[in-house]
Amino acid sequence: MMIGGRSSSSSSTATAAGGTWVSTTSVSASGRRIQREMSELNADPPPHCSAAPKGDNLFHWVATIIGTPYQGGIFFLDITFPSDYPFQPPKVIFKTCIYHCNIDAAGNLSLDILKDSWSPALTISKVLTAIRSIFSNPDPYSPLTSGVARLYLADKAKHDEIASEWTLRFAK
Repeated sequence: MMIGGRSSSSSSTATAAGGTWVSTTSVSASGRRIQREMSELNADPPPHCSAAPKGDNLFHWVATIIGTPYQGGIFFLDITFPSDYPFQPPKVIFKTCIYHCNIDAAGNLSLDILKDSWSPALTISKVLTAIRSIFSNPDPYSPLTSGVARLYLADKAKHDEIASEWTLRFAK
């Protein structure tokens, strides 16, 4: 249904002074949840993490994570929230190259809470904390990059040396 040149199907309507107008500030339940999480994240961010909407799109965020053995590196991530968030997990992609067995060359991330273990009780703060924790505690038994996982298991010192080299090259 068109009212005042705008569709009323996705917005709330109200009657005002002899006519009907459409509220352009109506936010979906997903949007309200994301706004609440953004407020909580700003008030109490996880250590070494930050995140915020990219421009004015509440469903597309940019995050940064600083981590060990990637000292001195700043890693950028894209976070896209689905329209049915929090019932489906956000999509997280590393935009900064990283030498890590649980992150592939395209930036895809192997993390159980972003797949089968997702719960609507989880928040973006908890997701960032989990991602930050795999910096120090990778899961070489569930790798996206098997060569990196093999080196981690066989020679952790060499793995960490290469991770540091990649950090200097890509994340400075």
